Amino acid sequence: MSSLLIRNARLVSEGREFDADLLVCHGRIEKIASSIEGLNAGIEIDAEGQWLIPGMIDDQVHFREPGASHKASIASESRAAVAGGITSYMDMPNTSPATLDLAALADKKSRAARSSMANYAFHFGVSKDNLETVAAIDPREVAAVKVFMGASTGDMLVDDPRILERLFSTVPTILLAHCEHTPSILANEARARAYHGDFVPARLHPFIRDADACYRSSSLAVELARRFDTRLHVLHLTTARELALFEDKPLANKRITAEVCAHHLLFDDRDYETLGNLIKCNPAIRSTADRDALRHALLCNRIDVIGTDHAPHTLEEKRRPYAAAPSGLPLVQHALPGLFELVEEGLLPVTCLVEKTSHAVAELFAIKDRGYLREGYWADLTLIERLDHPRSVASQPIYAHCQWTPFVDRYFGHAVRTTVVSGQLAWHASQFHDDCQGLPLAFDR
Repeated sequence: MSSLLIRNARLVSEGREFDADLLVCHGRIEKIASSIEGLNAGIEIDAEGQWLIPGMIDDQVHFREPGASHKASIASESRAAVAGGITSYMDMPNTSPATLDLAALADKKSRAARSSMANYAFHFGVSKDNLETVAAIDPREVAAVKVFMGASTGDMLVDDPRILERLFSTVPTILLAHCEHTPSILANEARARAYHGDFVPARLHPFIRDADACYRSSSLAVELARRFDTRLHVLHLTTARELALFEDKPLANKRITAEVCAHHLLFDDRDYETLGNLIKCNPAIRSTADRDALRHALLCNRIDVIGTDHAPHTLEEKRRPYAAAPSGLPLVQHALPGLFELVEEGLLPVTCLVEKTSHAVAELFAIKDRGYLREGYWADLTLIERLDHPRSVASQPIYAHCQWTPFVDRYFGHAVRTTVVSGQLAWHASQFHDDCQGLPLAFDR
């Protein structure tokens, strides 16, 4: 690997903003100093006026490989991720085949080793039939174990109380939970169909998958975790009501943690009018009051992590009638620039953004030597530039395979200038460096 010297940057790490140079050698951060002179690095970047932050670690993506190559692949979505300043990701198990056994896990790791531009890890799935495999899994081989307590079908829907108790009492590592109460959703859906027939409007999505369905499931998950002392992480909170389930105390003192996703911070239910199924996702995008409560919770310790839940579908699929349109949005390319709009508006300190997208993710999942700007750590770096004028998202290329974005009508005042993955240039000055190969994340457990 060539040495890389970034000069004159505004570094953001561990609650501080400061001006410095940063030197990368052999894939790792070798030196951070106010000025690094007398060195001829292989690559030099003048970052004057730009933020240098640790790359976002996205703990929740659906890159659709194997099984849905018409929607996405590890190669295509990891490219979109680095263009968006994401240097590492953790992929969800609901692929085809699902990641429910060690052979499927090994296959996904092999695929990523061949084609991922970003660093990678994989979550292991739960079904009613693989609890013994889950209980015996080596915590260093997976990012976490994922259970769908709702919003799934077939083997990956786990809502039997006896199975859940066994899972919560035996899981050997972090348990991720998607929390929605399926019977409530089905009842709400039936009422909507009775009134609207086959033409249920997308604006009813947050009423069909309502706040009560989320709270009933997330409160059950928290109760089980407390009973069995499970290390639980509840994914993608969407409601103000659920926030009361989580404690406002430092991450290091918690056994139960929570996450919010970028789209639940950047959209609200008014956007269904123009975007319709394009923002149909599970759990749903909700009211302005819910969105604002989630934003406020980032300023304390009730919400620990920001993810994306990147889940692409084709435009053809999204243009189906509401009931037939799949849930999920492509997000990795635009999540971080979108979140910087909250920084610009004074709603989120940049130090807090870095904490929730990098530091806390590394701590939560015990990722070795990543997530911080520290000498000796892997150089996973993102340079963010503030544009002279906001730029239309629609005027820029889209790198996700599905070739659309819910941000099509937005203007962003920040852009990712450079992304460095494990010391390698992956994205710089609107160009990919295709020789960049991401590395597997290592877990210090």
